[in-house]
Amino acid sequence: METYHLISEEAKKKLLIVLACSLVFSSMSATMFNIALPTISKELFLTSSQSSWIVTSYMIIYALGSVSYGKLADKYKLKNLITVGILLFSIGSLVGFFSNLYSLIIISRIMQAMGASVFPASAMIIPARYFSPEKRGRALGMTSAGLSFGVAIGPIISGIFTTAIHWHYLFALCIIPIVFIPFFRSSLDNQEGSDVKLDWLGALLLGLTITSFLLGISTNHIYYFLIAILLVCFLIWRIRTAQEPFIRAELFKNKRYTLILVLFAMSSGIGFSLPYLTPLFLTDVYHINAFNSGLIMFPGAALTALLSKRGGVLADRKGPAFLGYVALTSYFICFINLSWIAGKTFYFLIVILMFGYIAQSYFQMSLANMISQVLEKAEIGVGMGLFMLTNFIASSIATTLMGASITMGTSTLSFNIFKLENKAAIYRDIHLVLTLLVVLMFVIYFFSVSKYTFNKVAKDQPRD
Repeated sequence: METYHLISEEAKKKLLIVLACSLVFSSMSATMFNIALPTISKELFLTSSQSSWIVTSYMIIYALGSVSYGKLADKYKLKNLITVGILLFSIGSLVGFFSNLYSLIIISRIMQAMGASVFPASAMIIPARYFSPEKRGRALGMTSAGLSFGVAIGPIISGIFTTAIHWHYLFALCIIPIVFIPFFRSSLDNQEGSDVKLDWLGALLLGLTITSFLLGISTNHIYYFLIAILLVCFLIWRIRTAQEPFIRAELFKNKRYTLILVLFAMSSGIGFSLPYLTPLFLTDVYHINAFNSGLIMFPGAALTALLSKRGGVLADRKGPAFLGYVALTSYFICFINLSWIAGKTFYFLIVILMFGYIAQSYFQMSLANMISQVLEKAEIGVGMGLFMLTNFIASSIATTLMGASITMGTSTLSFNIFKLENKAAIYRDIHLVLTLLVVLMFVIYFFSVSKYTFNKVAKDQPRD
């Protein structure tokens, strides 16, 4: 049964606006504590390893929650799940605001993540469930705008609050989404999913697997990876033996869906280099502080938020595959230029970053639209959840690899054809590798994904 008619057009518009605003707070909370970590560490006498868990604990739970809410949305009312998520997010923020103990701050971050992870899951589910294919791109454009704007203003707000007031007020800011609960409850319908038993053992095994894997990445200890491998074996056993497994094996038998996940993993890893590498790049090469780095990065992320709706319209008119080509082209322009700009004027860097931020947003929008076409209705919830989970895992892997590259330097494996200083050469080499990965993505996209989507859009959607 189609679900596009379950809520009115007016309610859909209001729903998208409120969802986009919620996503601003969700994405801000995921990133703005990075800027505050040095101040928090100094005030609470934390080691760098301890302070990193303020971010790592959030990202692990945030990743797990994206899948869990996607699965729960197949069984429970979406409005109830969003209500619970916002309450957890706000309560966790309140705990963090009044906390001066490291342990309580970690608990508050975990509670925040348990609640905030309902937003990225909803950002994928609501467009797929309530918007017809010819309007779905616009809806995904709105949600992408919210995520992009949160990323854009997160570092700036963090810098202002940390230096002018106190880092505790970063938690206070995250209490605001509680005012959105009445809007969600009045806009969403009362539809419930099928009455199926949830595979809690499968969910636990998936959670432990991901946690062990991310711990291995963040701590660089091999025994976490060995535990993760063992847990993967148990998870595969559970998927094969459970009557209603948490993740159905049929989902990965869908080759198009699997390829979309691979492409999104590559895009997430490449795209995360922008917020991760750029501040380090500006500090190491240009000696610019974190706050001013945020100001340099702001125009690109802000422009992406403004153009996200346009990207959605483009996907509706030309098809999501066309939007994907625009994104891949923008990625190439960004990273090929970043590979030679290192050590030169940073004013041009502001323009180049715009292409990268737009590419990341448009490619996610394109692939999310494709997923809504290649999956059955009953699979969209968990399918979209795994889609978002891929983002966090790939970003964590990319962070580790890029960090290791910077630490090791390029004294023996350098492509320093521009004769740059060593620090600039390190970043140039990384950007060259990212450029090659973009070319590989283009090849996979052209031969394995986009042709199918072009045909499907041409068949399903009316022409202008």
